[in-house]
Amino acid sequence: MKIEKNLLSDAERKQKPQQVEDLSFGSVFTDHMLTMTYSGGKWHSPRITPYSLLELDPASLVLHYGQGIFEGMKAYRRGNDVFLFRPTQNISRFNRSASRMVMPKMDETFMLEAIEELICIERDWIPSKSGTSLYIRPTMIATERKLGVKPSDEYIFFIILSPVGPYFKEGFKPIRIMIAESYARAAPGGVGAAKTIGNYAASLKEEKRAKESGYSQVLWLDACDNKYLEEVGTMNVFVVFEDEIATPELGGTILPGITRDSVITLLRNWDMDVVERKISVDEVLAGVQDGHLTEMFGCGTAAIIAPIGVLGYQRKEYPISNGRIGNVTKRLYDELTGIQSGERKDNYGWVHSVC
Repeated sequence: MKIEKNLLSDAERKQKPQQVEDLSFGSVFTDHMLTMTYSGGKWHSPRITPYSLLELDPASLVLHYGQGIFEGMKAYRRGNDVFLFRPTQNISRFNRSASRMVMPKMDETFMLEAIEELICIERDWIPSKSGTSLYIRPTMIATERKLGVKPSDEYIFFIILSPVGPYFKEGFKPIRIMIAESYARAAPGGVGAAKTIGNYAASLKEEKRAKESGYSQVLWLDACDNKYLEEVGTMNVFVVFEDEIATPELGGTILPGITRDSVITLLRNWDMDVVERKISVDEVLAGVQDGHLTEMFGCGTAAIIAPIGVLGYQRKEYPISNGRIGNVTKRLYDELTGIQSGERKDNYGWVHSVC
């Protein structure tokens, strides 16, 4: 499928930010976007145009029933070269989310080509300073004009790009996490494993309470027993005990993170004992108190690796590793960012050249 292009002249393009690392995450966008339409049972009319507003009918199904999905990816600059990190995994997950939400799948080869083409047009927006990147947000929304509850027959797919610095204002420093007590992120049989828009809306109330209490994110517990760890806000979570490294097992309520999979691969390649299992909040807090738990961190595309320095639960605070970054956490951060920046060898075929 040929992509139609309507590009701005050099004189019409926006001024690029000088200090990307100081920007609020995802607050500035590049000059162009890609859109494509689904109707009549097929995708058609892919086009790259100047960044602009979308025109939606007030009765569009996405506005009423939340039929929408998205992905999060990053492009990195190495000198004059541009790379993506494991893009085919994100695209495959996008299609799994589409299937769960009864939305049309994308041709995975075309989707990668579309992402690459837009990035190459906007390559001057990709920052080069360490810790910065170009964030990529592919999104699909239901646009059929209908108030009846049903899967839409019409959709818009779009990609927007944003130059970004660190996700957390703290940068690579220990963050404060509040353990959820009143709400759950996802329930068994629900859509927790899909990257669908409603999952994030459901998290906002508890996230707001956490930030008002001085925490950066919420650690979600399971919906059934309210005792087992699931996710940390926009990240998967890992717990480093003295005898093993554990992460919650996937069971349909947890997003299968690309960074999570990369971390597990690295740890096993380093001959470290990493297990996917249920981890109770009681086990974690007991481990913090008796020293059996030595480190804890979150991981995801936006933050990469985020060390956890304090857990807040039931009006008590539990400092981890005296607020220091642990050795395993630091090694993982250095390895992943090193592979992404080209400073370290990619032995896994994770880095994908774009232009």
